[in-house]
Amino acid sequence: MAKQDYYEVLGVAKSATQAEIKKAYRKMAIKYHPDKNPDNKEAEEKFKLCAEAYEVLSDEQKKARYDQFGHSAFEGGAGGFGGGGMNMDDIFSQFGDIFGGAFGGGFGGFGGGSRGRARVKGGNLRIRVKLTLEEIANGVEKKVKVRRKVQADGVTYKTCTTCNGTGQIMRVTNTILGRMQTATTCSTCQGAGEMIDKRPSDADAQGMIVKEETVTINIPEGVTEGVQLKVGGKGNEAPGKNSIPGDLLVLIEEVQHETIKREGSNLHYDLYINFSEAVLGTSKEIETVTGKVKIKVDAGTQSGKILRLKGKGLPSIERYGTGDFLIHINVWTPQELTKEQRKFFESMLVDDNFSPNPQKSDKSFFDRVKDMFS
Repeated sequence: MAKQDYYEVLGVAKSATQAEIKKAYRKMAIKYHPDKNPDNKEAEEKFKLCAEAYEVLSDEQKKARYDQFGHSAFEGGAGGFGGGGMNMDDIFSQFGDIFGGAFGGGFGGFGGGSRGRARVKGGNLRIRVKLTLEEIANGVEKKVKVRRKVQADGVTYKTCTTCNGTGQIMRVTNTILGRMQTATTCSTCQGAGEMIDKRPSDADAQGMIVKEETVTINIPEGVTEGVQLKVGGKGNEAPGKNSIPGDLLVLIEEVQHETIKREGSNLHYDLYINFSEAVLGTSKEIETVTGKVKIKVDAGTQSGKILRLKGKGLPSIERYGTGDFLIHINVWTPQELTKEQRKFFESMLVDDNFSPNPQKSDKSFFDRVKDMFS
């Protein structure tokens, strides 16, 4: 089933400002909040979808990718929540502060009350993956080795002695308006409510070690240079029993093909034929990104003619079909001739059959370029 448009989810236009997007998200999320809709699975799913939409549209880079490629830019964990991978705690942890005191003075718990300890998230990792045109055309599964921080075996945690496990430090101050209570994130445990109890000798002060791991990345068809995919949960881990790992961000680099040039989803190929082949016609076997194809070059073909192989280009990342493979015919003119050859061509100078005689149906170079972009 097609995924609902993120702008429709939040009820805003594509031209909406960040302030309007934030306001719309707050309104929708309050409407479907678990505290207002206990044991309502439909409301819970809508609540998650609103958070997913806001996570993308509130980030200028992700929003730009979404506007260009739609949901396809985030398929297979490529961005956003990676297909709904975040749970309620993730949403509360990431976006809780947007609600202020809408639910019992805090946002981030079922049933209201204090927000309490935060779920610490590990840092993201970034890598580059190079793809050939063939891999882009067919989609590919890549296995890469990543060095990431993970919790060491045997590390244990105990309740933070600074905040007594709440993740917050409460302070009461006297003001002209009376006594005011404020809560700040505990600087000792960074809001996790936990601190190191025991750790192995090979772990750092936070109980972490660096481990090399092989990660599988499923790359969809039709990606373009500069697209960034996300593999959820494969970044650095964070200390604490209730922490969540960061993400692995994958930047796509396209390897230039030796003979094929890319233009969006269309591909261009220069085919050189000799003068005799242009006059008499010929057959050629062409290597495309999806395999070999045999083409026919008609007798009397002019240099500059373009043969179009429909649907033999690259698939659109938006699933809007597949581009074409455009073959540009170039007639190769010999630069050195034997005496016999030169004599033959000199005799043709006065032959009317060799004189240029373009017909109305023969398109000019500019007409062919215009057709390519139409």
